[in-house]
Amino acid sequence: MHNELFSIGPVTVYGYGLMIAIGVLAAYFAASLLAKKQSLDPDPVFSLLLVGVGFGILGAKLLYYITIFDEILANPKLLLDVGDGFVVYGGVILGIAAAYLYCRIKKLPFLSYLDCAAPAIALAQGFGRIGCFLAGCCYGIPFDSPISVTFQHSDFAPNGIPLFPTQLVSSGLNFLHFLLLTLLLRSGKLKNRIGPAYLIFYSVGRFGIEFLRGDLERGKVGALSTSQFISLFVAAAGIALLVLLTVKQKRTPAVAGEALPDAENSGKKEKPDTEGKKKADRSGTEKEKEAEDSESGEKEKLKAAETGDMSKTENSACAEKTTPESDAAQETGNHETGGEK
Repeated sequence: MHNELFSIGPVTVYGYGLMIAIGVLAAYFAASLLAKKQSLDPDPVFSLLLVGVGFGILGAKLLYYITIFDEILANPKLLLDVGDGFVVYGGVILGIAAAYLYCRIKKLPFLSYLDCAAPAIALAQGFGRIGCFLAGCCYGIPFDSPISVTFQHSDFAPNGIPLFPTQLVSSGLNFLHFLLLTLLLRSGKLKNRIGPAYLIFYSVGRFGIEFLRGDLERGKVGALSTSQFISLFVAAAGIALLVLLTVKQKRTPAVAGEALPDAENSGKKEKPDTEGKKKADRSGTEKEKEAEDSESGEKEKLKAAETGDMSKTENSACAEKTTPESDAAQETGNHETGGEK
């Protein structure tokens, strides 16, 4: 494989760098899309990407320096070689730690964003391993079979020797890892626990693939490679976090469930109050009607009283008119009575 893909004037495009760039972009778009699907604000994803990638590169380089510490003591100039040599675990650990601190400062839900970032990290690693294949680094053990790969112009892998394609196998596993974590995220079965699941799956896969690696620059801790040694602790941390977060989430619904009867009781208490308000409104309306009826009754009584007074006045007037006539009739009767005597 050729790491130098093509040149545009003085600029040379390397396969490793190109795949890393594609992986970072793919991770950004994947994390943003997953954040939207999870009803999260996608705007912080870009900032988290810058923080994670920046500190991830730093962590990967620092861990690489640790693996070649003896060589650095013999030749300190190796510290100036910042272009080659990275250990993925250093980038994962420091990148996630930096993202956690950023979320704490910005008061963002770290676990929710980690749910979206973990599949994106696996996706980026898949492209990164293709870059390793193009460069020839992270190569496998000698392996003569139809699936073996033989490098001819590599600056890292031994040329002309059939090797196990650890880079391509790792890339395929990372892509499958991305799909698995995405399915778990969309199912909602591991809400706020996708990060620990990533740590478990990646460490198990990395521990196994290390047996097929042939590069000797990885360092060793006893019979294990440096990455295998780290994988044990990462897997243990992932399992512990998964258990801890699962127990915490189970307790949270229980507390919410205990609060449900109170809510129901409060709801029941509110119903009589509502009925009382309705009764009060009805009684108020009835009182208003009674008041209106009483007012109309009083008005009728007043009208009736006025009508009675008017009739009395008319009767008295009639009586006054008829009194002289009756007096005259009485006088006539008296005259007639007196004449007979």
